[in-house]
Amino acid sequence: MTQLKLNENIPNFILPSTTGETFSYETHQKEHQSWHLIIFFRGAWCPVCVQDLKDLEENKNYFESKNVHLITISTDELDNLKKMADEYNLSYPVLSDKNLEALKAFDVFFHGQDAPYEDHGAHGEPAYFLVDEKGRLLYQQKQTSPFGRPTSTELRKIVQYISKNLK
Repeated sequence: MTQLKLNENIPNFILPSTTGETFSYETHQKEHQSWHLIIFFRGAWCPVCVQDLKDLEENKNYFESKNVHLITISTDELDNLKKMADEYNLSYPVLSDKNLEALKAFDVFFHGQDAPYEDHGAHGEPAYFLVDEKGRLLYQQKQTSPFGRPTSTELRKIVQYISKNLK
């Protein structure tokens, strides 16, 4: 696993999407010269995650008005994610990282067999990465449990603060 540092380029990732397409960050970035908020979440089985994703959908227009695209990633099964995305009409990319490729590339915590406590089996924990239009990391926050993650309101403030104070 690589420790990502601020102002460094993030790794490319290619993952299956709930739309049935294969999503390539590099290709998406070339098509959309914008910032990206990449959010790792636990899974469709997690009620807090589902509420966070619904809140993101409600705030999507705000992020887009700031030229920030949302991308979400989970280690959950693609079928579970598709059912959730369809049920809640999520209009941003919802990607499955079942093989843990993006999770490892971004050094996101994985709750596996070696975890010190039981928690719904093996899964990735929440993590947030704000990336500029050139793919450089502007912000990151990683959790080791389901708690302490920023709300949509806090993410809005983070985008506002960083865009206002860029060098």
